[in-house]
Amino acid sequence: MPASSLANRLFLSATAWLVVILAITGVVLSSVYKNASERAFDRRLNLYLRTLIAEVATPDEPPDRQFQSLGEPLFELPLSGWYWQITRTDTEKPEVRSSRSLWDKKLPKLEEQGAELTAAGIRLGYVDGPEGQNLRMVERPVDLGADGKYLVSVAGDDTEIFDETRSFDYYLGGTFTALGIVLLLTTVFQVRFGLAPLKRISESIADIRSGRAERLEGEFPVEIAPLARETNALIDANREIVERARTHVGNLAHAIKTPLSVIVNEAGAHAADPFAEKVMEQADVMRDQVAHHLERARIAARVSVVATVTEVAPAIEALRRTMEKIHRDRGIVVEAKANQSAKFRGERQDLEEMVGNLVDNACKWAASRVFIEVLVEAPPKAGSGPRLRIIVDDDGRGLSEAERAQVSRRGQRLDESKPGSGLGLSIVTDLAALYGGSLSLGSAPIGGLRAELVLPAI
Repeated sequence: MPASSLANRLFLSATAWLVVILAITGVVLSSVYKNASERAFDRRLNLYLRTLIAEVATPDEPPDRQFQSLGEPLFELPLSGWYWQITRTDTEKPEVRSSRSLWDKKLPKLEEQGAELTAAGIRLGYVDGPEGQNLRMVERPVDLGADGKYLVSVAGDDTEIFDETRSFDYYLGGTFTALGIVLLLTTVFQVRFGLAPLKRISESIADIRSGRAERLEGEFPVEIAPLARETNALIDANREIVERARTHVGNLAHAIKTPLSVIVNEAGAHAADPFAEKVMEQADVMRDQVAHHLERARIAARVSVVATVTEVAPAIEALRRTMEKIHRDRGIVVEAKANQSAKFRGERQDLEEMVGNLVDNACKWAASRVFIEVLVEAPPKAGSGPRLRIIVDDDGRGLSEAERAQVSRRGQRLDESKPGSGLGLSIVTDLAALYGGSLSLGSAPIGGLRAELVLPAI
């Protein structure tokens, strides 16, 4: 989808918010779970700490008594990551007792690392233990009065916290990834479902332009129903304007024809007078020019309204038969090869007028043969429709490049021996341009002139 697509913008904005929300939620949940794991770990350490304090505070016990394992075998395994240490701090040389797991090592003091006492009178923090282990440690100073002052410490390997948190993060990441995919698919469905009426309006307008429909029909959501109503109103207003234009064009044609007829009749009464001959000559030119511009106005009005569709092959075949009959006395053979699926986005009489001018001109100059070919071509660029290419070849003498440029100008003729006003090709050019098409002249493979007419197709 293009960057300017409304669906694309909705999808990208929803995706961005989804990623941000899931990321923030994931970070918060991971932090909450890590804190919960730490609290559970700390409760375990505090349990061991209170047990040790109770052992220290027991009266009438020899100072060198060996403490029990506290119910945790890891305190007995050398360098297991689980350690306890009791240090008497009120003697000249601190007396230290520790778990067997600590071996000959010592635990650092949290007090020396800047840890503050909590309201419960303990210190908590992370320290580096033996063999480079990362430990979570709790320590508490104990004052037994005359029995001495002690610093009791318990430490555990924080790998348990890390492993639990990492495992949770993996599960959380997988869950959020699956949830994100589901939400993205849901977003795609919502965008398509929500914008479906707009797509229906777009298709309906395309049908109107191609002549398959005249109005936007059907029920639309309340948000875009005014758009459909205003579009239909605009179509109706356009039709009314075009009808008025057609009426004015017809009135103008009748208003001009009558004075021209009077001028021609009056000049015809003095046929021997050179001045009358000049008046009749210019009157004929005026009649041709008026007919030409009135035809342009008529076609422009018709093109500006909702388009119709014309089957090309039948129209070409009818022209072929007509032209063969008209030029039968010269033995001109008119051949046609038309794509049966070709459709012109316009009215049949306009197609017949343009192609008829080209075929009639080809028959006038052909030696014996005229060939008509109709092709349907793919859109030349994105966003445009297919193109209809109509090629008319004759086997006459053809035209040079300079001559082709001359006959393309309105009213210019190379040979006065042929009948006609000389406006045929210029009329075709003007009408093709009104439909967004074009006319080009070249050399035909069969020896004469090639005329290529390009028009919009369906």
